Amino acid sequence: MKLPDPPFLLVTDRQQARLPMADVVTAALAAGCRWVSLREKDLSEDEQVELARSLLRIARRHGARLSLHGDAELANASGVDGVHLPAGSDPAAARKLLGQDKLIGVSIHTVTEAEATNPAAVDYAIAGPAFETASKPGYGPEIGRKGLAEIARAARVPVLAIGGLNATRAAEVLAAGPAGIAVMGGVMRAADPGREVRGLLSVLARV
Repeated sequence: MKLPDPPFLLVTDRQQARLPMADVVTAALAAGCRWVSLREKDLSEDEQVELARSLLRIARRHGARLSLHGDAELANASGVDGVHLPAGSDPAAARKLLGQDKLIGVSIHTVTEAEATNPAAVDYAIAGPAFETASKPGYGPEIGRKGLAEIARAARVPVLAIGGLNATRAAEVLAAGPAGIAVMGGVMRAADPGREVRGLLSVLARV
C-alpha cells in the first residue's frame, strides 16, 4: 500500500488541542495534510467510533485518509482507512482482518524492532521519540538523529519520525533517512494549526 502524499501524518490528541478537533483537522487538511490518525484511547470504544466517523467525513471532503491508533477491530468497525498498532502487536492478524487496501502501521523504538517489520503485513512504521517531547514527557529515551538513521536503514518498510518535531528538527531527521514525519502536539497546541502544518510540509517538499 502506497503511503499518502505527502508522507506527513497528523496524530490527534484532543487533550492538547486548543481548538475543537474537527476544526484542527479541517485546518490541517486545508493546509495540505492528507493523512490523519485518531489517537484518543481514553475514550470508550463507542465514542472513538463516533469521533472517527465524524472525522472521516471531513477527510473525505479533502481527499485524505484517516487511520485509528489502537485496535484493528475498532478501526474496522469505524470504517476508517487503516490502523496504527502499538509496538509488540500482531500486524499479520490486523492485515487478515482489514485486507490489503488498508494502511497498517506499527510503532517501533529500536533497530531490532525495525528489522522485524514484515512488509507483507506492515505498510510503515513510526519511530520515536525522535526528541524529548512535551506531548509525552519521559516517554522513553529520545532516539535522536543517529538512532533514527539506524532504524530507517534497518526497517523493511518506510519509517516516519515522531516526537518533538518542529520545522528545524523535521529537516534534521529527514536528512537522516526517514521517509516522512508524524506530528501530534506541535499542531494540536498551535493557535493556527494550518500555519504549523504548512511550515512542516514546506520542509518535506525540500527533501
